[in-house]
Amino acid sequence: MTDQSALLVYTDGACKNNPGPGGWAWVVPQGECAFGSAPHTTNQRMELTAVLDALQSLDGAVEVVSDSKYVVDCFVQRWYDKWLVQGWRNSNKKDVANRDLWEPMVDIWQAREDEIAMRWVKGHTGDEWNEIADHLASEAADLQTSHRVSR
Repeated sequence: MTDQSALLVYTDGACKNNPGPGGWAWVVPQGECAFGSAPHTTNQRMELTAVLDALQSLDGAVEVVSDSKYVVDCFVQRWYDKWLVQGWRNSNKKDVANRDLWEPMVDIWQAREDEIAMRWVKGHTGDEWNEIADHLASEAADLQTSHRVSR
């Protein structure tokens, strides 16, 4: 679990006509940000990509703020423990969807579990930084572009 000195990072994913053109983004308030896109994807993949890219890009204690219950609940409820025991199969004995993104994210989580926290925020409710991440992800999906800014 992180402490109060943890870097806050807001993440979001967007997809037009899910599946369809997608975008993802993460933003550190008054700090770094990044966004990218995929021509044919799903909203869940973009949500995951945003968090994965943030965790790969940011060192030290991080608190990930996401409006994706899919992402947050995996770590808060430790879904990944069963996936690992069951060979990346879900409770229906099927392959875990988006394993190619979950697997490296779980590896990072396990290596840095004492440095990373996940927090859910309800989307589209006026949270300034969630709205900014949403706007960047939607724009990346629309324009099929990517960018990285360090401050």
